[in-house]
Amino acid sequence: MSARTLHLRARVDRGSFALDVDLALPGRGITILFGPSGSGKTTCLRVLAGLEARCEAHVAVGELVWQDSGQRLFVPPHRRAVGYVFQEASLFPHLSVEGNLRFGFDRTPAGERRHDWRHGLELLGIGDLLQRRPRELSGGERQRVAIARALAASPRLLLMDEPLAALDAPRKAEILPWLEHLHDRLDIPVVYVTHSLDEAARLGDHLVLLDAGRARAHGPVIEMLSRPDLPLAHGDGAGALIEAVTCGLQSDSGLCELRFDGGTLLLPQTRATPLPDRTPVRVRIQARDVSLSLQRAEQTSVLNILPATVTDIGDDGPGQMLVGLRLGHATRLLARISRLSCERLGVAPGLPVYAQIKGVAMVR
Repeated sequence: MSARTLHLRARVDRGSFALDVDLALPGRGITILFGPSGSGKTTCLRVLAGLEARCEAHVAVGELVWQDSGQRLFVPPHRRAVGYVFQEASLFPHLSVEGNLRFGFDRTPAGERRHDWRHGLELLGIGDLLQRRPRELSGGERQRVAIARALAASPRLLLMDEPLAALDAPRKAEILPWLEHLHDRLDIPVVYVTHSLDEAARLGDHLVLLDAGRARAHGPVIEMLSRPDLPLAHGDGAGALIEAVTCGLQSDSGLCELRFDGGTLLLPQTRATPLPDRTPVRVRIQARDVSLSLQRAEQTSVLNILPATVTDIGDDGPGQMLVGLRLGHATRLLARISRLSCERLGVAPGLPVYAQIKGVAMVR
């Protein structure tokens, strides 16, 4: 097992529910646990945190083993270097923000402290909140403080159980950029539970799809979201992720140019300060925003029209078909079109087409 691997093997039997997973996950970045309610997402977090002492499990972060039922090894929760962030911030109401941060830091043995209690201040933008009490904070501020408190204990693993679920849309929009900032700066694995495909697309590196206590599939988020054999690639929210780099602003049109393996995308410049050239970005293109043509349209308002090759095709609801496309050497795109359009165009694997992309969203 790689020194950079998070390993979770667990069997939990509660009669009406059973979890049986065996996962080797990246030792850095954000792993998304995704699936319907009751699929076992939170139970996985509980095993990692040491809250399921009676289960059969093997838990290791790199070469550090916290649980191995075969060797009768079990490290209790308080001795695992785990940070846990819940839906509710659960801050100590009688302590200031600084007091909450120092609480976890002071209870971490000096030899295990890898950074100061102030570690999360810049990462989460809470330096000006230190003297406030939790009741004086917004919901987004409380969650940022909760994450900073978890980081103050120098965790080797950060667990996040739907940390945005209790927030309204404005507060989610407030905290998401800080979570992206964490993604770029943290050198530890993060396991993140969510029901939101938007959060998965924006934050995730790796995704585990859970169903009825089993891992149906797992892999890089970009691959998982466009796999036609998985439910993630179907339904109204289906779409593909593309990693690109910025190539400047077209001064005459006010459009931002993004380049990737399959070509160039243009999208409106919505940032007050344009991103520097060669900045890596991630964009999401929903299947419902992609139409197909056998010839390149010339007189159209659609800006992004790219040559593609059909790779696969399948049913996607009454009268609808989901078409998999390849752009360039390896970039994958999805298009949802009517069955009638599919028949009229003669869509089949190997057919060269033009993908007409009506909407592009930069998600990271």
